[in-house]
Amino acid sequence: MSNDSSEMLPTSKRLNFFERYLTLWVGICMVAGVLLGRWAPNSIESLRGREFGVGSQINAPIAVLIWLMIVPMMMKIDFTSLIGVTRRPRGLLVTLFVNWLVKPFSMFILGWLFFQGLFLPLIGEELARQYTAGVVILAAAPCTAMVFVWSYLTDGDPAYTLVQVAVNDLIMLVLYAPIVGLLVGVSGLAVPFHVLLTAVAVFIVVPLVTGVLIRTVVIRSRGRGWFEQSFLPRLQPVAVMALLATLVLIFAFQADNILNHPLHVVLIAVPILIQVYFNSSLTYGLMWLLRIPHNVAAPGALIGASNFFELAVATAIALYGPGSGAALAIVVGVLVEVPVMLSVCSVCIRTRRWFATAIG
Repeated sequence: MSNDSSEMLPTSKRLNFFERYLTLWVGICMVAGVLLGRWAPNSIESLRGREFGVGSQINAPIAVLIWLMIVPMMMKIDFTSLIGVTRRPRGLLVTLFVNWLVKPFSMFILGWLFFQGLFLPLIGEELARQYTAGVVILAAAPCTAMVFVWSYLTDGDPAYTLVQVAVNDLIMLVLYAPIVGLLVGVSGLAVPFHVLLTAVAVFIVVPLVTGVLIRTVVIRSRGRGWFEQSFLPRLQPVAVMALLATLVLIFAFQADNILNHPLHVVLIAVPILIQVYFNSSLTYGLMWLLRIPHNVAAPGALIGASNFFELAVATAIALYGPGSGAALAIVVGVLVEVPVMLSVCSVCIRTRRWFATAIG
């Protein structure tokens, strides 16, 4: 990210310290993880082999850390906001169209084109299939957390952003496993469907139910104000530390892949970057054509471009293991997301005037 990236942001809107330098933290975690993977291979291998039951393929340390990340996110979602979905149905329909009918399939096409076509001589058939699976697993999971940051930076409607996230989370319960199973299967890799369903249950259903229950109990006992102003802020450091620890572990599990295939990191980033800009442009353009207000169009474009990488990482690890090419593809997506999403925010901010005549 360039030093003048602050010019992308409105003067009254800034990321907090952690969010602003997320790419740096990811880089530090990558280095720390790779060093751990090389210097303490036996300890890392021991962590890699810990599962929830024999044959479950759900890595226990990663699962616990991801719960610590995702549960606070789920607690922020007020599903009663769904009753307001009829206020601006066109914006939501555009978002859902791109997220579920365009995004995973366009990513599959790009993955197939680059990994199993243009880059095949450089990476080989097995890794080509792994990388295709990884980017599909990533693209099939719409963002749930950072989209609130991107929406804030572009003056998006927070209530409408919440509706978009809530609806996507509910749809993921039903469509994520079938879409991933279909596209990954077509890419040439076997998909143990029971493992995929288990991953959805462990990494969507469990944190979603846990978050809703905690939210309900705390609000009823202490009130919404205390919940939002005191309780949630206390959990933020836990979620941040869990995120960083997860990244260290993932990069430690991927140490050999990264060191043995540094060029592959660059190659994986190519279709991911194209997909981000394609889907954000498509969403934003459709919103403009339908004369949807900018404070709905901007977060719609951003949620269409970013990903729920925590779920994607957990799914790839559950299906193919923490040292797989699929997991590496998702790690690359994490590495590039923040600077890329800041550039999408910049475009949305600078084109706000295009929506001056839009009607609700």
